[in-house]
Amino acid sequence: MTRNYKLLTAAAVVTNLGSHGALIASAFAVLESGGSSGDVGLVAAARTLPLVLFLLVGGAVADRMPRHRVMVAANALNCVSQAAFAALVLTGEARLWQMMLLSALCGTGTAFFNPAAEGMLLSSVSGEHSHRAFALFRMAMNGAGIGGAALGGAMIAAMGPGWVLAVDAAAFALAGALRAFLDVRTVAERPPGGGLLADLREGWVEFRSRAWLWSIVLQFSVVVAVVGAAESVYGPLVARDSLGGPAPWGYAMGAFGVGTITGALLMMRWKPRRLLLVGTLCVFPLALPSAGLALPLPAWALCVVMFVSGASIEVFGVSWMTTMHQEIPEDKFSRVSAYDWFGSLSMLPLATALAGPAESAFGRAPALWGCAALVVVPTALVLLVPDVRRITRRPVASVKAAGTPAPDPAGVSPR
Repeated sequence: MTRNYKLLTAAAVVTNLGSHGALIASAFAVLESGGSSGDVGLVAAARTLPLVLFLLVGGAVADRMPRHRVMVAANALNCVSQAAFAALVLTGEARLWQMMLLSALCGTGTAFFNPAAEGMLLSSVSGEHSHRAFALFRMAMNGAGIGGAALGGAMIAAMGPGWVLAVDAAAFALAGALRAFLDVRTVAERPPGGGLLADLREGWVEFRSRAWLWSIVLQFSVVVAVVGAAESVYGPLVARDSLGGPAPWGYAMGAFGVGTITGALLMMRWKPRRLLLVGTLCVFPLALPSAGLALPLPAWALCVVMFVSGASIEVFGVSWMTTMHQEIPEDKFSRVSAYDWFGSLSMLPLATALAGPAESAFGRAPALWGCAALVVVPTALVLLVPDVRRITRRPVASVKAAGTPAPDPAGVSPR
């Protein structure tokens, strides 16, 4: 595996260890400062809104400037904002507006980081077994996320949320330092474009010209929204009212995490020929958790359902990254990735906000069955798109001939 790939994977592990604990810590920081559950939602929204707003600009910037510099700058912004957040919490001076502002800065950094990071990862991988590299990367990230959440929870109980936020700031600093050592000499220079708006238009043309791409992103704008609402709003409520408290829901979420690692391990060995067909079929199980909460299933059965959905979405994730690597030109990776991120996340804040009113209007069980249906129906419709059924894994030589360059000649070792 290439040096860049190893650095990117190590840095991703470091940031996921810190950030998953910090998400929990920020909520407890708001509550410990005297805030309500509504204030927790405001701080979370303050992080999400700039993430959605600046994603497209971040993608255009990452395709215009050296991607590793965009990543390091974004890490620096995240480091400073989280360090300031930690200092306010540790000194007992945190105010709601300050926490919202710092969360917004962190979300802004993430908006610029994500498209650059995905573009850099896709550029760092080549070779016949690139799907193994994507599977390993996702497995490392998911494992770090599980460990970070568990470690963060333990640290909050022992030391308070301020120290967890400080650790997250240090993690961003270390990850930024690792990414500063990325070797971009083998990445072909991108010619200057006609300006930011022209770059955005060019990325849009690339995005909308591929029916498989925009249809699946449209599908995921709905799927991500309803799954997010079910997991963040309805799951804890069902656990409280029917499963005996928060612990069973924690076990279920842990089972989902173990499922993602299992799915990544599977994809390190399995090379499905029809990438998008297999990946899309594996989206259907994401309806199972909402259905399981609607019944509701006993805790052990809910854990099984969450494990299956975690493994299934990882099969989709690796298949998706492999398809993007195969089909999208290297100089447009970040812009296309930005449209992907933007479309997939655009409806999540709205769905989360409407989850409570939907429960009041229709009842919890009907709302959850609605979430399950809104996973199944768009996924079934995507299967009607011919390219989703037809795109197949191509040999490396064919990928290069199709115009997707492999900038790093060292590639990924086939063994």
